[in-house]
Amino acid sequence: MSIGIIGSGALGSNVARALAKKGIAATISNSRGPESLASLVQELGPSIKAGTTAEAASADIVFAAVRWTDAEKVLSGLPAWNGRIVVDGTNPVEFLDPNSPDAKDPTNPLAAYGIKAVDLGDKYSSEVISQFVPGARVVKAFNHLGVNVLSEPEVAGGKRVLFYSGDDADAKAEVRKIIEDIGFSPVDLGSLDVGGPLASLPFGSLAAQNFIKIQ
Repeated sequence: MSIGIIGSGALGSNVARALAKKGIAATISNSRGPESLASLVQELGPSIKAGTTAEAASADIVFAAVRWTDAEKVLSGLPAWNGRIVVDGTNPVEFLDPNSPDAKDPTNPLAAYGIKAVDLGDKYSSEVISQFVPGARVVKAFNHLGVNVLSEPEVAGGKRVLFYSGDDADAKAEVRKIIEDIGFSPVDLGSLDVGGPLASLPFGSLAAQNFIKIQ
């Protein structure tokens, strides 16, 4: 199974680091083009190569590692997904300019963290992302932990737990294998309708929970 990563920010680059540590091949992309990723791929080594967004999106398993505010524009313009797997690592939050009035809004409990929640009405994040990638098999994963620990799955004599959920059993099995291969302990939260809201930042009950499975 080939792997693509759309987005080279904190999430995308740390997913790439986790894969690179285990020598797992992947193509990473961003909106600025492969040339802008030269220093990152040099750091990560030969298993990770830079490509265009279209090249990354053509992989069998594609990590959506873009900011929520960019997701529709980036994902909706790609070719048909035709049953390929999309790992939805997004969260419905907007990053705030520290000098903006929003960053000092006393009614926003997340202002101190530099973010605010995006109102999705009665929908949850993976439900919205699924609309941007029609024909894809969506698995929610890699979104509930701090991005800086994604390259450090083993800690304190155990393995960090990484939640995942989805509606297609085969797609979930492929993502579970990646989770195991990079050193995490996978925990299946069930369908997207159940697991998506549970693990989605900022208000999911399992969001930001850093559980360790002791071996």
